[in-house]
Amino acid sequence: MIISYADSALSVLPPLVAITLAILTRKVLLSLGVGIVFGALLLTDFSLVSSGEYILNTASQLVWKDAALNSWNVYILGFLIVLGMITALITVSGSARAFADWAKLRIRNKRDAKLMTMFLGCVVFIDDYFNSLVVGSISRPITDRYHISRAKLAYILDSTAAPVCVISPVSSWGAYIIALIGGILTAHGFTDSGHLSVFIQMIPMNFYAIFSLLLLLCVATFSLDVGPMRQHELNALRGNLFDESKGQPPGAVTDLPEADTGKVIGLFLPIAVLVFATVYFMVSSGADVLATKDLPFNVLGAFENTDVSSSLFFGSVIGLIATLILAIQQKVDLSMLLKGMSVGARSMLPAIYILLFAWTISSVIGQLETGKYMASLATDNIPFALLPAVLFLLAGITAFSTGTSWGTFGIMLPIAADMAMGSDSTMMLPMLAAVLSGAVFGDHCSPISDTTILSSTGASCHHIDHVVTQLPYALIAALISLVGYTVLGFTGSLIAGLVCCSMLFVISVVVLHFWAKK
Repeated sequence: MIISYADSALSVLPPLVAITLAILTRKVLLSLGVGIVFGALLLTDFSLVSSGEYILNTASQLVWKDAALNSWNVYILGFLIVLGMITALITVSGSARAFADWAKLRIRNKRDAKLMTMFLGCVVFIDDYFNSLVVGSISRPITDRYHISRAKLAYILDSTAAPVCVISPVSSWGAYIIALIGGILTAHGFTDSGHLSVFIQMIPMNFYAIFSLLLLLCVATFSLDVGPMRQHELNALRGNLFDESKGQPPGAVTDLPEADTGKVIGLFLPIAVLVFATVYFMVSSGADVLATKDLPFNVLGAFENTDVSSSLFFGSVIGLIATLILAIQQKVDLSMLLKGMSVGARSMLPAIYILLFAWTISSVIGQLETGKYMASLATDNIPFALLPAVLFLLAGITAFSTGTSWGTFGIMLPIAADMAMGSDSTMMLPMLAAVLSGAVFGDHCSPISDTTILSSTGASCHHIDHVVTQLPYALIAALISLVGYTVLGFTGSLIAGLVCCSMLFVISVVVLHFWAKK
């Protein structure tokens, strides 16, 4: 028998224990495991036998659920393994080194390398997983050459993944959000509003996404390295790109032989094939769903109904085939290719272990109904003018606790809409935007977030090092956003909110500049 904790603060304890232990011990798997066990004990009234059965059942459902393969999880894991192979093959073929030599003539310094990575992160916006892993694979040879720490690379990847996807209508995130908002608006009688146009209207209201991107731009341009990030950057100047005392980070493909015949096309072409194949499968799978519903085809509708995980996997398989063909054309020895594929697949195992544990604790948290409890804290006793700021904070805490932005959207967006309709319907869009903004903030800070985990993997950075070094910047962008939503709530003016955010942003950058120069 599973006990419900929807109305109990106890539902917050398992994720809080896991997150606290992860930060204190820096042992992610151990911390997640403790959180899983604690959550299972709560759900089963502290019955050891029932807890063990519950954990085994929950873990098995990650692969096999409802008498069928759990295709979403399996495809994502397959995508990780295949992408690890592609990365290793690009290294073995000598293409990564050729690209680094080519870029050296065009990228003149550390700042250019960081800005290049940020640019790629903003361009590759179709999905956050795809963004973090693919851009990381492309950029890592360059950032390594210019002694940019893996922690800084992970921060750049993470801060151009969710923030870009959440304001891009043609992305897996944008399609999901438009579908949610469309249902909410229809339920409240806003049938005349175009769902896409409403989403576009909300973009300038998404303060955290906007100002976290602007902050990243300033950090990359002016080297605003503060807190733990500063130490990692200093270590990188000495040649220590990551903390070697913790072993090899996820995604590392070291000790591989490199052919002397590598060409730049050996990196660019496989990645281009991977991108185009993934986009094709995303549109194709979405179009198939539209056809079964007898709906006309359009790109946005296809993205709204796409199967992201299978598209990523099949796109990566096509990319792997292209990588192998190019490597063979470059006369790379067969034994080197086989070793590269083996090492590449194994390099993703640490990330896969963390992801499996994170998915398991997410299932436990879902059973505990932690998100519903967090949402219930938004009571009618709060002054209406403060609601955008309060919703931003609650969405942030919910995403931080549950490790999922999408789950937070699903829980908090309908609540925000109901609260707006009960008070002032003109504040509907700002309150919905505050939820989107807060969810991305919480996701950025959470060690159990899959996007955070995969950003660490894409950068080949130790996971907790990424979480700790990114946290100060996430908190600064969140504070700016919180002030903006407070001003917006009291004035009802988006312009006033943006002006206050902009002023506070400039002050923050100046303070960071002087702090970084100390």
